[in-house]
Amino acid sequence: MKIAGLQKNSMIDYPGNLSAVVFTQGCNMNCGYCHNRCLIGVSSQNEIFEQDSVIDFLKKRRGLLDSVVVSGGEPTLQKDLPEFLETVKSMGYKTKLDTNGTNPGLLRLMIKNKLLDYVAMDIKAPLCKYRKICCSPVDTRKLSESINILKGDTIAYEFRTTYTPELCDEDLMDISEMIKGAQRYVIQQYREVDSKEGKYTGCVEKRNILKSILQELIKRVDALQFRGDFGFV
Repeated sequence: MKIAGLQKNSMIDYPGNLSAVVFTQGCNMNCGYCHNRCLIGVSSQNEIFEQDSVIDFLKKRRGLLDSVVVSGGEPTLQKDLPEFLETVKSMGYKTKLDTNGTNPGLLRLMIKNKLLDYVAMDIKAPLCKYRKICCSPVDTRKLSESINILKGDTIAYEFRTTYTPELCDEDLMDISEMIKGAQRYVIQQYREVDSKEGKYTGCVEKRNILKSILQELIKRVDALQFRGDFGFV
């Protein structure tokens, strides 16, 4: 598996858990607000970690860490992701996957084989706006399939949307209708990134959401959460 980053401990990536975060190389989207732009394609700037060294690190942290999060990039592009997760599970860790939902077949397989304890799926936009937001072609049927897999299973999960300047309240309504009945929907604050490096510029946009929209969102999902600074008017 192509591993291009390792965060040795995190208290925010897996709710309620102290986790290590493994970042995989490569993504099939090109979102302009991505803060991991260096992971989208092959870059000489990225250090590639030997998988065995990452496994050795995780072995040493047993008892200190609760879980391992696999993020990216898009982890489901890695053909040996299931084998990696199986190894991690055998060490007693809980596992979480961050995904854009474009590989429902692999998602279903990993859930069936009990390789995942938690899944966070990004919902970038209403399906009709996906190409604009992701700057790449997307088979939205696969996204819908992944949404239905998560909603129909017993695994813990969340859907999350970064509230970019290209989105509006009505888009949030459309997304909430698409995931209606979901366990958890998380709306994240947009933070501007440099388009080349993918590093935060320091500019943060506080978005206001109409209270009438907020009430509708609350009705459509079991739990609604905001990450960042929002105003409700």
